Amino acid sequence: MRALVYTAPGHVELQDVDEPVANEGEVVVQVKASGICGSELHGFRHVGFRVPPLVMGHEFAGVTTDGRRVAVNPLVACGECDLCRRARPYLCRTRAVLGIHRPGAFAERVVVPEELLCDLPADLSFEAGAVVEPLANGVHAWGLVRADEPERVAVVGGGTIGLVCLLVAKRNGAHVTVVDLAPERLEWAERLGADRTAVSLDGEYDAVFDAVGAGPTRAASVAALRPGGTAVWLGLLAPEPGFDALDLVRMEKRVTGSFAYTRQEFAEAAELARTTDVSWAQSFPLEAAADVFMELADGRTDVVKALVRP
Repeated sequence: MRALVYTAPGHVELQDVDEPVANEGEVVVQVKASGICGSELHGFRHVGFRVPPLVMGHEFAGVTTDGRRVAVNPLVACGECDLCRRARPYLCRTRAVLGIHRPGAFAERVVVPEELLCDLPADLSFEAGAVVEPLANGVHAWGLVRADEPERVAVVGGGTIGLVCLLVAKRNGAHVTVVDLAPERLEWAERLGADRTAVSLDGEYDAVFDAVGAGPTRAASVAALRPGGTAVWLGLLAPEPGFDALDLVRMEKRVTGSFAYTRQEFAEAAELARTTDVSWAQSFPLEAAADVFMELADGRTDVVKALVRP
């Protein structure tokens, strides 16, 4: 079959690879749409979390061999540790992720543990199904601040994760400001309901979602919090924290990471996808995936979410 393969640091190419073989408890999914994630665009530059050769792709939807239309939760947990028993498999110490530790969905077909399948209704497009995984990140991130009932929210970064944070926050009644340097992304934020857009973070907020993950954006997310506010860090661009620790102490501000989601949150995101505008996701054939991937990695901003369609 054909697959987009991460072959070396900074390089991907379309190749012929072996057909995947399902073991007991697994199924083969015919991939219909798979999203290119910002973490892949940054992470493929060096060997680290992802090790080549690797078929990436963890945001996807498709059809099983018996005809089920599904979105796939890519988090493979042990199911037995203390965190899995507490319904927090996304924090499992030995978790694996499809497209990172196991072959992913930038391919015609992929093997998936059957327990990770989430059925899609017949009236939901595969494009929307591929956006369920990012939406689940937004649902989980909101859950980390929901108890504080934030009214004034800022989102730093207008890419996919920033937009899903916007969508979930608006769904919960917040006034949302979205910050980005790219005019095209600010336009999409406005179309999707942002109350305000800007190129830099100002003002004071109950909660700030950093969907970039650089030292300066993390510092800005903490500085813009009201006393007692919460910054949720989702971005994975760089490891530097950047924030003022004394401000954190004196104003009792909180910073929390947000990596993934519970299985219930993934199912909630699948429901949310039914009423979510996904016109900001643009499809490309698998044959064009290498070029599109490299263009996005090199800074292309007119495509918010690229979906690979085998």
